[in-house]
Amino acid sequence: MHIMDRSEQELDILEQISQILGGGMELGQVFQRAMALLGDKLNFQRCALVLWDEATDHGRIAAAVGLSREEIQRGRYALGEGITGRVMATGRPQIISDISKDRDFLNRTGSRTVEAGSPAISFLCVPVKEGDRVVGAITVDKPFADEVTLASDARLLKIIAGEISQTIRIHHMVQMEKDELLAENQLLRDNLHSKYRFDNIIGSSPAMMEVLATTAQVAPSRATVLLLGETGVGKELVAKAIHYNSPRRDKPFIRVNCGALSAQLLESELFGHVKGAFTGAIRDKVGRFEAADGGSIFLDEIGTLTHELQVKLLRVLQEREFERVGDHRTVKVDVRVIAATNLDLEEEVHKGTFREDLYYRLNVVTINIPPLRARREDIPRLIDHFLDHFNRDNNRNVRKISREVLNTLLRYPWPGNVRELENAVERSVVLSTGEEFTEDLLPLQIRMFAQQVRGDTAGDSIEGLAGKLATQAVKEFETEEGRVYDLVVGALERQLIVEALDHTSGVKTRAADFLGINRNTLNKKVKELNIPTSD
Repeated sequence: MHIMDRSEQELDILEQISQILGGGMELGQVFQRAMALLGDKLNFQRCALVLWDEATDHGRIAAAVGLSREEIQRGRYALGEGITGRVMATGRPQIISDISKDRDFLNRTGSRTVEAGSPAISFLCVPVKEGDRVVGAITVDKPFADEVTLASDARLLKIIAGEISQTIRIHHMVQMEKDELLAENQLLRDNLHSKYRFDNIIGSSPAMMEVLATTAQVAPSRATVLLLGETGVGKELVAKAIHYNSPRRDKPFIRVNCGALSAQLLESELFGHVKGAFTGAIRDKVGRFEAADGGSIFLDEIGTLTHELQVKLLRVLQEREFERVGDHRTVKVDVRVIAATNLDLEEEVHKGTFREDLYYRLNVVTINIPPLRARREDIPRLIDHFLDHFNRDNNRNVRKISREVLNTLLRYPWPGNVRELENAVERSVVLSTGEEFTEDLLPLQIRMFAQQVRGDTAGDSIEGLAGKLATQAVKEFETEEGRVYDLVVGALERQLIVEALDHTSGVKTRAADFLGINRNTLNKKVKELNIPTSD
């Protein structure tokens, strides 16, 4: 059996120490493993890593081997105090052959007891530096052997201190990056929370006030929410307001457009898959539900789900569990579901394209977001908001808007809702050369609408039709003095609802949106005016 000499032993120790320090563990654990190795190989009884704490202006034991928790807590050194404090002050190592004969040795930890006739205890203390700056010290004590061995131990300890200093520097850099990322992440979350405050959702119309009131009430709960409304009304904005004003605000908010992917891809996107589950599944994938654990998932265009996916979603809502595609293991999640659709889900249930049990699971709290044409009083504030935003982004100063242009924007039906208005304002700001918001900056379809309203077809406009109707009514109902208003308005209201229901194939939600009234109002009018419907 080969017995290593001192130089071979030191090389072996340094190689093992390097492997330990490169292990990427927490600093205290790394040091303890390294010192335990030295204790085993070189008979070190106690080892300590003392690091300088700038907050307290003291050195304190950050990690140790052979010391109790109470002894570690007692290990605090002022600069220049005792041997350890002197090493940190001067940056020069200290070697004490026998601590019982050295008056500067403090035994601050109280761990060394020297009895008469017992072997002498030697003490070594070497500085740990970052460049020219001393950031700490390594202290070791062991039974005295001889001066040559003690000098060899000190030399080896200085090399190890250099390696540990590099490890400390790397740990500091990693910690600084982690702190910066945490600070940036918190700032981002604070900004998101501020951005999606309820008072940042623009709207003072009665319809929007009802939306905001319901949103504020449901946000703190765990309830599933179903958002109904046409494309472009701001369903995602409301979903984010619910999430960022809930107890889940610091957890993920995950958005999935259910109508943008095929059934197979959507299943994988929602629930994940395991390697080999299907062609192209070359590695395991975490699904959106798993990624949203603890937070919220926003399922847009929920009405497009296939029956198979509806069944899996129903299970997640009921049991809070699912399996990845191709896997038999069950994954448990805690996710709040916020779903959205521009379809009439009740009608889809009647047609058999949407599961009734899933509809009722989703329909815990329903928020109907009105189309822009049903909240025209909000348009001026929305225009101002978008002007501020796009002026800032594009370094423009479009501020002046004529009454004529504003009237056009107020009367336009906005089939694309708030999103269409936002795009129209952005286009106008980008193409502007001055401060005035002129009609020629608007998209073509809005300019054509403006020309139609005020042009040659004025007789076919709403005002023209209303004028003709009023003139005819006055002539036709001369004998009904005192009842003309009720007769004409009632007949017009009834016929308008009948035509709207016919135009939307009898779907009341779409008819209400088309007319720009609340569905409850439509139902009330249908009963009052005795209008026949398909249901």
